[in-house]
Amino acid sequence: MTRLIDDRTTRLFIALSAFFCVNAVLAEFIGVKIFALEDTLGIRPLEWNLFGQSGSLSFTAGTLLWPIVFIMTDTINEYFGRRGVRFISWLAAALIVYGFAFAFIAIHLAPAAWWTGIAADQGVPDYQAAFAAVFGQGLWTIWGSLVAFMLGQLIDVAVYHRIRRRTGDRHAWLRATGSTAVSQLIDSFVVLYIAFVLGPQHWELSLFFAVGTLNYLYKMLAAIALIPLLYAARIGIRRYLGDARAAELQAHAAAG
Repeated sequence: MTRLIDDRTTRLFIALSAFFCVNAVLAEFIGVKIFALEDTLGIRPLEWNLFGQSGSLSFTAGTLLWPIVFIMTDTINEYFGRRGVRFISWLAAALIVYGFAFAFIAIHLAPAAWWTGIAADQGVPDYQAAFAAVFGQGLWTIWGSLVAFMLGQLIDVAVYHRIRRRTGDRHAWLRATGSTAVSQLIDSFVVLYIAFVLGPQHWELSLFFAVGTLNYLYKMLAAIALIPLLYAARIGIRRYLGDARAAELQAHAAAG
């Protein structure tokens, strides 16, 4: 009898889930950094103007990973259905909370006296303050991210299967980009509203809509650019599982 861990379908789900979760957790932790897109690319600032707001294109570093999360969501959805996506979404949310809980514990551990100034020659005079600033993201930002993440995932899986019922096994790109377009419209604005409008910074609505629109457009462009990766994943899975087993999983996923 084949052991469960030796079953290729089981191994595939474990691998996809692990990659999904590590990307989601990393996106939350590196999201504290804001980077300037034009400066990164070495081009002149575009000076966008939306809703009366203007400036250069600035994004959180977490946006580098979220498009990968979208691709992983759609891949798991394709072969393991709603139950698979919901399971890994709740698992990722729990791991994000777990990670932030231990980050806060680490912040409040008394630092060794010699460690606090060890990076002074690198321009970091107080290592403890830097550590707390990087890992101690505000609770409004954390809860905003979690609520937006779960809403986005649940909406994504619902829209994905609605499109799939109409297209069958055809047009994988359409259900992937269609579900992302709807889910990330919600995600992009919910996280900003909770973190920065309801939160202590109390952004003006014009700034909220401007930044939310830019983040949404970036995510959609990235999702479209990664469509070839979606098809590459499907080809790899079919080679790993075999055409018959892959088709069987797709049929079960579509049915349930």
